Amino acid sequence: METIGHFNTACGADTFGFRKLKAVRWNFEAARLYEESLRRGESEIAHGGALCADTGSHTGRSPKDKFVVKDALTEGTVWWENNGAITPAQFEILLADFISHAEGKELFAQDLYGGADPVHRVKARVFTEFAWHSLFIRNLLIRPAPEEIPSYVPEMTIVDLPSFKADPKRHGCRSETVVAIDFTRKIVLIGGSAYAGEMKKSVFTYLNYILPTKGVVPMHCSANVGRNEDPAIFFGLSGTGKTTLSADPDRTLIGDDEHGWSKDGIFNFEGGCYAKTIKLSAEAEPQIYAASQRFGTVLENVVLDPISRVVDFDDQSKTENTRSAYPLDFIPNASRTGRAGTPKNIVMLTADAFGVMPPIAKLTPAEAMYHFLSGYTAKVAGTERGLVGVEPEFSTCFGSPFLPRHPSEYANLLRDFIAKHHVDCWLVNTGWTGGKYGTGRRMPIRVTRRLLSAALDGSLNRADFRRDPYFGFAVPTSVPGVEPHILYPVKTWQDKAEFAETAKTLVAMFRENFKRFESHVDDAVKAAAPTSSLAA
Repeated sequence: METIGHFNTACGADTFGFRKLKAVRWNFEAARLYEESLRRGESEIAHGGALCADTGSHTGRSPKDKFVVKDALTEGTVWWENNGAITPAQFEILLADFISHAEGKELFAQDLYGGADPVHRVKARVFTEFAWHSLFIRNLLIRPAPEEIPSYVPEMTIVDLPSFKADPKRHGCRSETVVAIDFTRKIVLIGGSAYAGEMKKSVFTYLNYILPTKGVVPMHCSANVGRNEDPAIFFGLSGTGKTTLSADPDRTLIGDDEHGWSKDGIFNFEGGCYAKTIKLSAEAEPQIYAASQRFGTVLENVVLDPISRVVDFDDQSKTENTRSAYPLDFIPNASRTGRAGTPKNIVMLTADAFGVMPPIAKLTPAEAMYHFLSGYTAKVAGTERGLVGVEPEFSTCFGSPFLPRHPSEYANLLRDFIAKHHVDCWLVNTGWTGGKYGTGRRMPIRVTRRLLSAALDGSLNRADFRRDPYFGFAVPTSVPGVEPHILYPVKTWQDKAEFAETAKTLVAMFRENFKRFESHVDDAVKAAAPTSSLAA
C-alpha cells in the first residue's frame, strides 16, 4: 500500500484496519485534491475556480437511513423515538463489509478537528472514497496547524464509501444507503450516498451526544459578533436564512451552522460554511457569492454553462438544494478563532409559508423554550419531490435529525444559560407576507435585516409592543425604516377572513405537535402555547 502525505509519524499511517488498499492520500490540500478529483473524473472546474461535483440520486441527507448502535452505553441515553437502532453484531458485520469493499481502492484521509474550543473539540479522522469529498470535509471541519499533525491521534473515525451498497437483511438497515454510528467505538460508516453533507452532520451528531454530559449546549445555529462584543446566535432550519443573515458585513462571522455554548462562551464546531446557493446573487448575498466563485470551494449539483463554465445559480434542474462548501476564511470578516463570549441575543428563524407570523417578535424565556422545542418552519412545493403547496415542518431544537438525546436535555441546558445571562430572545419570520405561499411574497430581506439590526443593537427593546392575537408573543408596533403595516400580518392580506382561518389552522398544528413535549416542560412553557382564543 502506498501512503502519500503528512500523517502521525509516531503511530504511522494508521489505516483503521483496511487491507490491501491501493493507496492512501494523506491530508492532501486543495490543489492536490483538485488534481486527484479531475484525474478520476469526479468533478469539473467552474469559471472562477470552484470545483463542481454532482451527488447523484442523493441531493440531500437521508435521515431515515441513519442508525445508532444500541448497546450498554446508548440504551438508556439515546432518544430512540428519533433514532433508528442496530445491534452491535449488525454493526460489526457492516464494518467488516466496509473494510472488504475498500480493498484495492485509493482512499483519502484527513485529520481534522470538530470544535474550535480545545477543551471540547473532537479529533476526527475521515477516510473518503472520493477526492472531492476529502476537500469538502477539509473545508468544513477545522484544519490542524502543520506542526500539530505529527502528534495527532484521532478520537473518532468516519469512513465514507459512496459506492458501498448496504444489505438491509444483513446489516439491519432500511435500504442500500446507510449512516451507522457506534458511539461506544466512536466510528461512523457512510455508504450508498455521495451527498457530502452526511460527513459533517455525523460529526455534529457525535458532539450532540457527548457535549451535554459536559454542561455544553450543542446548537444547530449560526453566530456572529458585533464591535461591542455582543454575540448573537441564529437558530433555523434549511432555507430560513441562517447562513445569509449571519453573514453581515458589519459583524464578525463566527460560523454558519453548528456551535457549542459552554460556561466560557460560544464556539464554532466547524472551519467552513455550507451555504445554499439556489438563486444566489452578488447583490443580495455578496460575501457568499464571492466565496462561491473561488478556487478551493466545492459546489454541489450546480449547473454550468457548457462553454463558458459560468455557474447558473438560478438553475434548479438537478435539485433545489444546490450548495457551496468553502473555508470560513473565504468570508473577509470571519472570526479567526471561531470563538466568542456569551450571547446577548438569540434569534429563532422561521420561514412561515402560511404567511401569518409577524416579521419579528420578542419572546419571554418560556416562549423561547416553547418555540425552541417546536422548531417550526414550512416547506413549499419544489423543495422536496412530490410536495405540493405548503407543509409545516416541526424539527425540535431546530435540528431533530441530529439529536441523539431527548430534546429536553438540550432545551433545559439552553434555558439555564438564557436565565443566567439574561439573554434577549427573538422569533424572526423570513417567510411569506401578504398571503400564503403562491399568493403572498417572500419577506423582503431589507426588512429582515433592518429588524435584526434593531434587535441586535438594543434599540428594538425600547419600542412599543402589542400582543399577537394568535401566538401571544410581543410584536413591535413600529420600527424606523420598516413599513408599519408589515408588522401587522393581517393588514398585508386582502382576504381578512382567510387570514383568520389560516392562522387558526397553524395554531392548531403547533398545539398538536407540542403534545409530545408537554410531559417534559413546566407550566410556564405550556402556557406559552399559541391559542386562537386570543383573537376572539
